[in-house]
Amino acid sequence: MSKSLVIRVADRTDCGTILNFIRHLADYEKLSHEVIATEALLEEEIFAHNSHVQVLIAEWNKQAVGFALYFYNFSTFLSRKGIYLEDLFVLPEMRGKGIGKSLLKRLAEIAVENQCGRVEWSVLDWNKPAIDFYKSLNAVPMDEWTVYRLTGEALKNFANS
Repeated sequence: MSKSLVIRVADRTDCGTILNFIRHLADYEKLSHEVIATEALLEEEIFAHNSHVQVLIAEWNKQAVGFALYFYNFSTFLSRKGIYLEDLFVLPEMRGKGIGKSLLKRLAEIAVENQCGRVEWSVLDWNKPAIDFYKSLNAVPMDEWTVYRLTGEALKNFANS
């Protein structure tokens, strides 16, 4: 890791920075229309007393340049908790400096420290740079699995049916 790079745990004062990264990521993924997050909502969810959400911030020369947002899940097959990486983002102009890899390495260290059975995440099928990066780390795609989601009105309607 470069002397210029620091990976640290986010605190309440980082909510604006986290939201900025979320918006940048949504722009990149062409999903800006789905972002309803606010600084207040992030603070409420990430920094609540019983929150399961954690955030790492990458700083380059003391400037925030990336983040990783994750939470714990559980594998019944492994009978171990795991880490689900919800978002990983590095500013485009800072890519290629090992920042994303350093964020993922710290996440792997956290998983090992907490006796997790795995770290997993999703990637859009068109995001070839990310896919190539993940494969370079020996991450394995779960090609036989399809993600399903209930959200918004469909979620409410099903819950109330």
